[in-house]
This record gives sequence, C-alpha cells and structure tokens, in this order.
Amino acid sequence: MKTLLIACFFALNLFWTPSAIADDEKPSSEIQKDAGQPIVRLDTKAQKLSGIETLILKPASHHAEFTAYGKAINIQSLLALRNRYLLALTERSSAKAKFKQAEQNIDRQQDLYRHGVSSKRNLQEQQAQWQAYKAQVDATDFQGKAIIDEALLNWGKELTDWALSSNSTRLGAFLSGRQTLLQITLPANKHLPDSIQTIYIEVSGNRSKAHKAELISIAAQTDTAAQGESYYFQTGDKNIITGMNVTAWIPEANEQMAGVIIPKSALIWYMDQALVYLKTSEETFRRRTLDHYSVLAGGYFIPDAIKPGEQIVTKGAQMLLSEEMRGQIPSEDDD
Repeated sequence: MKTLLIACFFALNLFWTPSAIADDEKPSSEIQKDAGQPIVRLDTKAQKLSGIETLILKPASHHAEFTAYGKAINIQSLLALRNRYLLALTERSSAKAKFKQAEQNIDRQQDLYRHGVSSKRNLQEQQAQWQAYKAQVDATDFQGKAIIDEALLNWGKELTDWALSSNSTRLGAFLSGRQTLLQITLPANKHLPDSIQTIYIEVSGNRSKAHKAELISIAAQTDTAAQGESYYFQTGDKNIITGMNVTAWIPEANEQMAGVIIPKSALIWYMDQALVYLKTSEETFRRRTLDHYSVLAGGYFIPDAIKPGEQIVTKGAQMLLSEEMRGQIPSEDDD
C-alpha cells in the first residue's frame, strides 16, 4: 500500500511540474490599448532578461541637406600646365639674362663708335642681337601669360594659383595621395550657401558612411548633363580614387532645425515604415512611426516626431515589435 502511494505521488509531480515551470519561465508581458494604440507592458525582470536598453534624448539641431553628385577628377592636365609654366619661366630667365648682356654690349659699342674705335657695322650687329634677345624675352612673357590664361579657363583662379605658384605644397597633397580632388555639380535649382565650407561625400550613396570634403573654389566649367553650379572640393577619404563617382550631401541655406538625434540601433522597419519604441513608464512601451528623418553619420535626426526628454529604446526594439505582433494574434481560447 505504501509503495502504491509513493508511485502516485511521483506521477502527480511529473504531471504538474512542467506546467509550473512553463508558467515561471514565460515572460511577464501583455498588450494593452490606449486610444487604439497598442502598448507593450513588460515588467522590470522581463526587460532585463530581454536586454532592453533605453536613452533619454537631448535637444539637437541639424541643417537640412540636399543631394548632389560629382566625381573624383584627374589633375594630370593641371600638372602638365604647371610643368609648361615652369619651363617657360626657365626660358624667360635665360632670355632675360641674354638680353641684359646684349644691353651692356650695345652700350659699350655705342661708346666705342662715338670715339671712332668701332665701326658702324659692329654697332648695327650689336643692335640686331639686342633686338633678337628682346624678342625672346617678349615671347617667353607671352608664353607664360598664355599658360596662365589656359589654366584660369580650365581650372579657375584658386587651383591656378596652387599649380603655378613657386610653393606647390597644396598641390603636393594631391600628388602624395593625402587628398583627392572632387568636382561636385549641384542641381540646377540649388546654390551653395556662402557660409558652407564643408560637405559630406560617399561613393556608395550611404549617408551614414560619408566623409568630409572641404571647399576649394567654384569650378571654371560645369557638368553639361547636370547644368548646375559646379565646385571643387578636396577630401582625405582614402577610399575615393580618381574616376570614382560620389554622392554629396550639402546643407541648405535655411536656419538649423531643432529636434533630437537617435542612435542607428533605435530605428527599425515594419511594412516599409520606419519606427521606434519609446518607454512611456517603468513597464510600458509605445511604438511611434517616423515620417521625416535625416540620416547622419552616427544615427538619425528627427525634427518633429520625438521630443527631447523622451526615453527611446536603443536595444530591443525588434523584440518589442515581435511581442506586439504576437499579442494581436487571437488565442485558441477566443474561438
């Protein structure tokens, strides 16, 4: 009889224990409604087990941006102009030295001729040589000016100064690979604000991976396809090499917008809609959709949908969405 009681006791334990364990391990969560909006309720223990992390948002400002396109351009023709110019300067120096010597010679021949020491023919020969050297000086001056004009027409004043000056430090940054020259062409209806010296560029069009590019000057020529204003920029991004096309993000001329910046991990997608989860109390979370946002290097700028001081979920938003969707599935007991 005793043996039978013990067997019954173990059988009851085997029957009830899994159910009790399942109830203990089941996350303490539920879905509620507030004005038709689902609210996920998750107790503190469940939040910890789920790895949910949050962040209280601070005020931030951001310039609205527009997109432009450009290319990393080859400076070989600019270097060729520099070499031609340096050669012209060398020829000019040589011509001027010969001309100066010819001036001294003609002065001496004139003095000798006045004193009857030298013939008129010798004086005339010296004068002809003087004129030839003067013509060489004038030709080298003209050649140098023609090279400058060509550089100005093709590259603009700033790059011309960089290339044709005796100090080529700035141009040397392109030669060493520390910098890459970009030509960015704006849309036809856009202008580069006077205050903008820095833009962001990237080869794949991913704003979050963009690098800085610094303004050099307005370009002397524009892209015939875009028909907009064109500018030269330089970038130290080592991933951009000559010939690559780039996307550029350029700040608008209007005032900065106020809003908040959220981390990249906070934003998730559901049915082609960007959304985040906000913590509205110790145990409740509410989904909020984002209609307007700007991509930044470290996250997203939100101008209106979220206010400073609100607490956003930075880790675990996808889990909260899954809980919300699971809570909307009718249970078998509802049938």
